[in-house]
Parts: sequence; structure tokens; C-alpha cells
Amino acid sequence: MLGGLGNIGGLFKQAKEMQERLASVQQALAEKRFDGDAGGGSVVATVDGKGSLVDIKIEPEAANDVELLEDLIKGAVSVAAKKAQDAVRDEMTQLTGGMNIPGLSDLLGGAGK
Repeated sequence: MLGGLGNIGGLFKQAKEMQERLASVQQALAEKRFDGDAGGGSVVATVDGKGSLVDIKIEPEAANDVELLEDLIKGAVSVAAKKAQDAVRDEMTQLTGGMNIPGLSDLLGGAGK
């Protein structure tokens, strides 16, 4: 019976180590930036590792057609957000050794939603 308690202690230690690595990954992702562009670079959107839009650049000639500009902005933000999602997925894979742990992407910043 005492042998089982030793295993529980090991599990707690592993959980604490995972929690520390998770905090480190969260911080690293929050600091990363991912660019996406549309219209041959007419619009460039930048999101952070949490998927939040942090910057957008628009070439002046792209502003001539408002409907096209709206589509370019959506496209650029989508590309940048996809890059952030991919980075979160890659970090989760490294963190968990490939195990699927439900809700972990939420803890990493939600970009993987």
C-alpha cells in the first residue's frame, strides 16, 4: 500500500513540473508575433500567440476599394491567426509528448480554438 503512495507523490511532482512548463510556454507564446498578409502584401496583420490582433499595416492603394480592403483585412488576420494556432498546437505537442489533453489549448492562450 505504501508503494502506491509513492506513485502518487511522483504524479504530483510530474504535475507540478508540467504546470511550470505550461507557465513558461504561455509566457513565450504571449511574446511571439505572427504575420499574415493578403493582396500581395497590401495588408499585413500581426497577432500574438494568444491570437489577439496587435498590429495591422495597409498600403494606401488598398484603401481605394472599401469592400476589397475589408476582404484583405479578414484574409490577413485569418492567415496570422492560423500561424498562431499552429504554433500553439506545436507547443502543446512538445509539452505533452503528443498526448491529447482536453482544454490544454485554452490554458496556452486560446489561440488553438
